Amino acid sequence: MKFLHTMVRVTDLDASLDFYVNQLGLVEVSRKEVPAGRFTLVYLAAPGDKGGEIELTYNWDPEEYTGGRNFGHVAFAVDDIYEKCAALAKGGVTINRPPRDGYMAFVRSPDGISVELLQKGGPLPPQEPWASMPNTGTW
Repeated sequence: MKFLHTMVRVTDLDASLDFYVNQLGLVEVSRKEVPAGRFTLVYLAAPGDKGGEIELTYNWDPEEYTGGRNFGHVAFAVDDIYEKCAALAKGGVTINRPPRDGYMAFVRSPDGISVELLQKGGPLPPQEPWASMPNTGTW
């Protein structure tokens, strides 16, 4: 068995691509427009990662996603969790759980999807202002 991808339904493809590509740094691997089904699929991956991908599914007809159609979270390992969170915050991304422990943070996509960031190789020493920041939401 091999992990292939995680699908996330998005309501604004441009805002989601800005978040996943411009803010998180993923790259677009492929895109498929399906006029008969009225949807677009965009596959993204971390640069150089031949492993699992994120499939953004954009349904052309507006639809509210609640209840069982929600999604828990996706997770990425990062080189420097403090640097990544600072860049995301500067870009207007909500940090739901700051990296107080130098190891884990949660941020929120434009569609409310939680994205977990984990420090590669184990925790960094606690660092201000992150160490004393409260949570701004749930993850």
